[in-house]
Amino acid sequence: MSIVNEFNEYRERMNDVILSKGNLVMKRLWNLDTNTYQEGALDVKTKEMLGLVASMVLRCDDCIKYHLGKCHELGLTTDEVYEIFSVANIVGGTIVIPHTRRGAEYWEALQSSSETK
Repeated sequence: MSIVNEFNEYRERMNDVILSKGNLVMKRLWNLDTNTYQEGALDVKTKEMLGLVASMVLRCDDCIKYHLGKCHELGLTTDEVYEIFSVANIVGGTIVIPHTRRGAEYWEALQSSSETK
């Protein structure tokens, strides 16, 4: 199983578990997150790029994978992704480098998965 499929299946399964508990705060948080990334004064592509930078600086590998997946769906190029990586590393410092490595690995897997379709 590819790292892309593994991540997406795990995320979906665990989100279902969490949301099935009926916790109103968690449901509202998920809703707020979804609505934040909708088209507004900023377009969806820009918001996903911002989300990716923030996730890298905060060093959240799951968040990085999620936003890379969305960036891939939106058609970002590898050059655009590496510029995002550059911004994140300048803002976050060298501690972001390991997350950049994992992000690069995930981006390569996303690119490979779309080439085999």
